[in-house]
Amino acid sequence: MTSTALTTGPAAPTGTSTRTSTGSSTSNGTTSPAGTVGLTALTALAPAVWGTTYLVTTELLPAGHPLFAGLLRALPAGLLLLAVFRRLPHGVWWWRVLVLGALNIGFFFPLLFAAAERLPGGVAATVGAIQPLLVVALALPLLGERPTAAKVGWALTGVAGVALVVLGPTASLDPVGLLAGAGGALSMAAGVVLTRRWGRPEGVSSPVLVSWLLTAGGLVLLPTTFVVEGAPPAIDVPAAGGYLWLGVVGGLAAYLLWFRGLGSLPVTSTALLGLLSPVVAAVLGWLVVGESLRPLQLAGFALALAAILGGQLAGRPRRG
Repeated sequence: MTSTALTTGPAAPTGTSTRTSTGSSTSNGTTSPAGTVGLTALTALAPAVWGTTYLVTTELLPAGHPLFAGLLRALPAGLLLLAVFRRLPHGVWWWRVLVLGALNIGFFFPLLFAAAERLPGGVAATVGAIQPLLVVALALPLLGERPTAAKVGWALTGVAGVALVVLGPTASLDPVGLLAGAGGALSMAAGVVLTRRWGRPEGVSSPVLVSWLLTAGGLVLLPTTFVVEGAPPAIDVPAAGGYLWLGVVGGLAAYLLWFRGLGSLPVTSTALLGLLSPVVAAVLGWLVVGESLRPLQLAGFALALAAILGGQLAGRPRRG
């Protein structure tokens, strides 16, 4: 299960101007190699934080309320940012924000929590790790970016690494959980690629866009949550702390970092950063819950980290 998502490659290399379908252009500017490394490191913090979702969901949150958890993760943070910036979408961006908010948040969050509740963490994480492969596939029709052997190879390496890290010999396969995990990965992959394709309206900053997407995703979740799950669950002190962590750190802070990198870094490279989520989750399971790490898992760590690093190098435009 990746939150990745709480899910950004370029339609054009860094330093070029990308023309949106509305006729406006968005420029990434010229980024030095050191600047790219710094931006990548900051963007990587988002999926690393999302990796804590496994532990928080199983140890702190009341079971059976994945939609409510997604709602509290998105809507309060979005409304807070909206109150700060006081800027609304205009024109074609009303429906674009609704689509992006639904794909990145409104659909992704409940599918993420549903997979976490119905599957062992390792199975959910492995299913979510297919997201980079889906991004590679969607980048061709939506961005005109042809898949290369390097991109596909690193994406497959990442799935194999995550599987070695988190899959156990007694892992059970719940069909509904598997569908939820695959649906969440597809939703986030589509959101990542479309966010890259559409960019941002001229003069709109990344935090403003995040305020729109979190609010739109939360509004998509609002009626569904109460229709499907009914009254909210009882929230004790540990659950309140869990929801606060998911909303402020896993929602507000992480999405600000994620979408900031999403506008400049190659799409496949950014998607591969999502592999940090199951890796962080496994490390937390070892440190906090006392789970053991076998030699095969350590090999999986090496493969996953190699895929993340290799994906960053493979995604960089070649210089003459």
